[in-house]
Amino acid sequence: MKVVIIEDEELAARRLETLIKECAPDSEVVARLESVEDAIAWFRGNPAPELIFLDIHLEDDLSFTIFEKVKVESPIIFTTAYDEYAIRAFKMRSIDYLLKPIVKEELAHSLEKFREFSSARRQPDMEALFRMITTGVPSYKERFSITVGQKIKSYSTDDIAWFYSEEGITFMVVNDNHQYPIDFSLDDLSVQLNPKEFFRINRQFLVKLKSIKNVHIYPKSRLKLELLPAANREVFVSRDKVTRFKEWLG
Repeated sequence: MKVVIIEDEELAARRLETLIKECAPDSEVVARLESVEDAIAWFRGNPAPELIFLDIHLEDDLSFTIFEKVKVESPIIFTTAYDEYAIRAFKMRSIDYLLKPIVKEELAHSLEKFREFSSARRQPDMEALFRMITTGVPSYKERFSITVGQKIKSYSTDDIAWFYSEEGITFMVVNDNHQYPIDFSLDDLSVQLNPKEFFRINRQFLVKLKSIKNVHIYPKSRLKLELLPAANREVFVSRDKVTRFKEWLG
């Protein structure tokens, strides 16, 4: 069974590949793709796999964009952190969905469903699925509770400046420059936070509009951000996000 994984978090992709091999020893992951652009190029130059594991929110765009550019007839199992209304759509229109973090038992169940449907080549209606997700009424996260010693502190998104990831841990930075580890990945936060206020600028940083003090233009269209409070490292917008970032800035 030839499998393609489309996932922009390397650790998540590697872990998923390991779980797939454990659940289906006869499987072969023929490609791990990180972006919409990579996926489009791969599908144009390679035969369709027997199964695709697809993350919805990729680094450069929503993964639905792939299917606007290339025709893919493989069954799909979604991997997602989207909320309940979207999950209902996935369940209706795909082989299955796996809610992150992926559990081995649930993956095994999804693979069983795939085997049941594989002869029928059941395909999700990508246009209808995209429409169901984008026209739903989103409910964005407004508060975070943090345990500090023997106390629980609550911060609203108004108190938060930016988030960053380091060595697999996500940190929340508040306006007074205190930093707290939180139990959410940047993938999770990208979906849960209001996209008008927060933007995932690269693999490590998700920033709030009001926390951007200055945007410095570098050669080759690179953008460096000056944040408030200041980060202890240089913060650049990924090249493939520059256009969307400028649009987000207005």
